[in-house]
Amino acid sequence: MNDTIAAIATPPVPCAIGILRLSGPEAVAAVDTVFTPFYGAPMAQRPDRTLVYGALHDKDGGVIDHCLCAISRAPRSYTGEDTAELQCHGSPAALALALEALFAAGARQARPGEFTQRAFLNGKLDLTRTEAVADLIHAESPAAVYQAAGQLGGALERAVDGVYRQLTDLCAHFHAVLDYPDEDIEPFQAAELAQALAGAAQRLDALAATYRRGRLLNEGIPCAIVGRPNAGKSTLFNALLGYDRAIVTHIPGTTRDTVEERVSFGGVLLRLVDTAGLRETQDEVERLGVERSRAAMERAELILAVVDASSRITQEDAELLRAVEETGKPWIFVASKKDLTQNRSALGCVIGGDGGPVLLTERQSALAGSVEVSAKTGQGLDELEQAVAALFPADTGAQTEALLTNARQAEAAGRAQKAIRRGAAALEAGLAPDAAVADVEEAMAALGELTGRTVREDVTARIFERFCVGK
Repeated sequence: MNDTIAAIATPPVPCAIGILRLSGPEAVAAVDTVFTPFYGAPMAQRPDRTLVYGALHDKDGGVIDHCLCAISRAPRSYTGEDTAELQCHGSPAALALALEALFAAGARQARPGEFTQRAFLNGKLDLTRTEAVADLIHAESPAAVYQAAGQLGGALERAVDGVYRQLTDLCAHFHAVLDYPDEDIEPFQAAELAQALAGAAQRLDALAATYRRGRLLNEGIPCAIVGRPNAGKSTLFNALLGYDRAIVTHIPGTTRDTVEERVSFGGVLLRLVDTAGLRETQDEVERLGVERSRAAMERAELILAVVDASSRITQEDAELLRAVEETGKPWIFVASKKDLTQNRSALGCVIGGDGGPVLLTERQSALAGSVEVSAKTGQGLDELEQAVAALFPADTGAQTEALLTNARQAEAAGRAQKAIRRGAAALEAGLAPDAAVADVEEAMAALGELTGRTVREDVTARIFERFCVGK
């Protein structure tokens, strides 16, 4: 990290503001070659974190913009290095000329995530906060924003460090007694170790249990839209997205495979999955689609069970709802094609049946959540949104609680959890404390990987692959 990096930190499209960022030992000197204040001294003689108005030049000295500049010197900066930022008008052409001038001044193109990577390597951010930066960039719902902000504020880091410090104190006491037997050090007791391991296990169990919640906040709630062919699933899918993503025709069985998109709906991020119609079929391609539909329903955390209320209710509809209810997962009954029911209650057509099988009792309807919709006209979509919000209320604790949000974090926390349990089991079996201490040290190594105290280079490389250039 002895070189200076530069990048355009805003999208390459015309916009109101365009930002250029630099970090490294020559950041301030490089910015002084391309930026001239309209009054006073150059940036090298200016105080930190003060906006200065001036002219931006290309590599030949020609003026290409009037902009603002600010610098922050090491170590009091985002990266822990000398940094500079130019806030320009958002012309991609002007920004490209300015970046070319910075390269001529000795800077090089920053790689994706390299600014945040330097912050991590310089000890400005631990790995959980680093991942929170990427989570915040990619957040697609208010809940995900609050969750990422909480992690960026150190919620997970504090939780992990609390356990880590407790285990460190234990190991330090054990090794002090072992290495300095002649010193007046309080004896290391197995009971002390057992009590500490029980407390650590409890805290790690609670942390591991947050993974499902954190993952759903971050990645979205898998939501399968299921029903028999031509029930209106794809039309509803498109209506929820706000554009035509799935093919819709009057021919039953048009959808042969699952189609997935993400949308913020009811205050939560949903991973909508449009599925092939569920029915018995001899068509090999359609049969494979039906199998994938059933698999999507099994993976879902929310199911929208769609029944065409404008047509006669069938035994297939009844079997579908029975299968949905048997999953034990949250689900909403959607009576579709409200615009074709000729002012009749669409739910009235299916609760108790319409000359066909009984689909839902009044109790089941209230329990599952039932809405009437016309995906074609938009009628009932507000009620569906309210039903989703009722099942998944806003997560107000996400900003302050420690949540595991990705598989890497969950795997490291799981290894620490297992090591602590092995140590506790060793003590219960009557083994000497040193056997348990070995497991404690293994747990500490796993927790160190979680926060980045000890982490492999390939792991950090995968983490920073999620970042964009300029961050």
